[in-house]
Amino acid sequence: MALARRHRLLLARRDQRLRRQGILRAALFISASTCAWYFGYLVAELIPDGPLATAVYNIRSIGEKPVLRAPAPKRHKYDHCPPNTYAYWLLSGGSKNKYAKIYFENELLIEEMTGNVGKGINIALVNYTTGKVIATQYFDMFQDDNSEPMTEFIQGAPAKSLLLMMTHDDGSSRLKEDAKKAIEALGSKEIRNIRFRSSWVFLTAKGFDLPAGIEREKIDHSINAKNRNLDWPEEIQIKGCIPKEPS
Repeated sequence: MALARRHRLLLARRDQRLRRQGILRAALFISASTCAWYFGYLVAELIPDGPLATAVYNIRSIGEKPVLRAPAPKRHKYDHCPPNTYAYWLLSGGSKNKYAKIYFENELLIEEMTGNVGKGINIALVNYTTGKVIATQYFDMFQDDNSEPMTEFIQGAPAKSLLLMMTHDDGSSRLKEDAKKAIEALGSKEIRNIRFRSSWVFLTAKGFDLPAGIEREKIDHSINAKNRNLDWPEEIQIKGCIPKEPS
């Protein structure tokens, strides 16, 4: 009896060992299959539809220390513009730290990072024939008396110029009559409605008329009950396409 019991115990242990070995083999098989699938996927990703040398280089690069690369520069062009037109996009300031911006074609003419934006009225002059910027300037209308210099800047713009204007913070406190008349003469309908911290954007031309139908001017006033940023009104913007000068 003792011998038979011992024999059954040895058989049971052998069966357990075989089961464990079977489970281990199955686990190794699954792991090997997964690794093979992943390796095949990786190789397929690294071999593009291009020269073999490029693929070999990509494979050899596995495990190398990654190299940081600068991202591709963003394009700011207003993509809906057809050929032979200029794309423009004007944005007023929207808070203490949300400065005004002017995009023209793929150029950022006025913006905080370029260092040529400030409180008051910001203006960019663009040559209509070439599409190149002539000058940019901002005029503080709260702390300093810049109404007269701004009037001279506007009146000094050469013929066939585009003038792009917008406010950041306050553009009204020291805005005098001569400046209002100069802007009004360029077609503004809202310059006399501008108030403390009104958001205002305006596109105009000197020496020629812009075509009817393009977005040219917009204004929004600071009203504490609706302002998202305390006493700062919302950012407003205008954008569109200006036909180029016929060649």
